[in-house]
Amino acid sequence: MSLPSLSPTEAARLIREQGALLVDVRGADEHARARIPGARNLPLDQLDAAALAAHAGKPVLFHCRSGMRTAGNAPRLAACAGGMQAFIVEGGLDAWRKAGLPVEEDRSQPLELGRQVQIAAGTMVLLGVLLGAFVAPAFYALAGFVGAGLVFAGVTGSCGLARLLRVMPWNRVAAAS
Repeated sequence: MSLPSLSPTEAARLIREQGALLVDVRGADEHARARIPGARNLPLDQLDAAALAAHAGKPVLFHCRSGMRTAGNAPRLAACAGGMQAFIVEGGLDAWRKAGLPVEEDRSQPLELGRQVQIAAGTMVLLGVLLGAFVAPAFYALAGFVGAGLVFAGVTGSCGLARLLRVMPWNRVAAAS
């Protein structure tokens, strides 16, 4: 089952006129950095019908950053919405921002954990290749190690680098607030 989508301006109208519930399905770290005012953060891994039950009778609107997560999880979102009228905000937060609608940002929050992993892994691969080319070929092993770690993370759903970054001081402070 798929959910119909609404443009950000249609979604804003539904919120204003019918008191629709806007649900942000992104992780808490993403929501802390940038969010639509009034959006309730219910990450995909915590979302269930009970979390939405208190809003029965009102439409529910799901959004993520770009619309990809909500579109890819539409059957699950529809099941969580139960019999409620439910929609996906087309293009997510990015489209909401492009439509000139309000977005709250807190740049003091750290980058999302996924982006931190990408930056760290990319930096280690680049460093391994450069050191391998200009210092000693043994440094190519660093790039290979990171590549193997990314494959392992993809296959198992468990990322050691993400776990390591999660306990870094800048992420612990954000999680506590």
